[in-house]
Amino acid sequence: MAEQLTIVKVGGKIVEAPDTLARLLADFAALPGKKLLVHGGGRSATQLASRLGVETHMVDGRRITDDAMLEVVTMVYGGLVNKRIVAGLQAAGVNAMGMTGADMDIIRSVKRPAREIDYGWVGDVTRVDGDALARVINDGIVPVIAPLTHDGHGHILNTNADTMAGATASALARHYAVRLIFCFEKDGVLLDENDDSTAIPHLERNRYADLKAKGIIAGGMIPKLDNAFATIDAGVSEVIITKAANIGKPGHGTVIS
Repeated sequence: MAEQLTIVKVGGKIVEAPDTLARLLADFAALPGKKLLVHGGGRSATQLASRLGVETHMVDGRRITDDAMLEVVTMVYGGLVNKRIVAGLQAAGVNAMGMTGADMDIIRSVKRPAREIDYGWVGDVTRVDGDALARVINDGIVPVIAPLTHDGHGHILNTNADTMAGATASALARHYAVRLIFCFEKDGVLLDENDDSTAIPHLERNRYADLKAKGIIAGGMIPKLDNAFATIDAGVSEVIITKAANIGKPGHGTVIS
């Protein structure tokens, strides 16, 4: 039986606030066995951009990444936010190593084509080197991956952290029994977005299609769930969508398997 690997994807809202970051680091450090963390950091990027006089442009919640903004997100994601997490995990006894997709050539992307909207230096993942990541993990190191990739031609690309987590989980499914946990501010996938008590304990593909058709599941939850089901198709054992405070608590959140 394959050894379990837990991959946690956590958004910028959680890792950017000192109290929620401290809670996350403690809970993540307490997870048993092999693990990996993928993080965001969008609010910090927006704040630093403002201080530097770089204007932020968003379309449907997605950041337009021109040359100036690419410098900002590289500094923030790969530097400030990533190293705060790594230092915190080291203090908690976790031998963490901060990485972007460019490090060890672990995640490559292609620049998203300019169609109706030109997102600039934004990458769509094409390859994850699961073998290289598995070697790092088997050496007792916990990768902490920032939402940056590269194209193999010297360009850093701003890349969606959910997509990176899903692609990484899929690539590592050949090596481990992978459990992928997407953390956000709600208790799970909700039947009523204003009522956390309506979290769905278990979501199968047919019910997902039905709830989506009825408009009960909508908005930003759709790409998150599409990504989750794609990872299941790729061999990931289990995907959990839950609140960050519940990552170490069985029975919380929505399980997709």
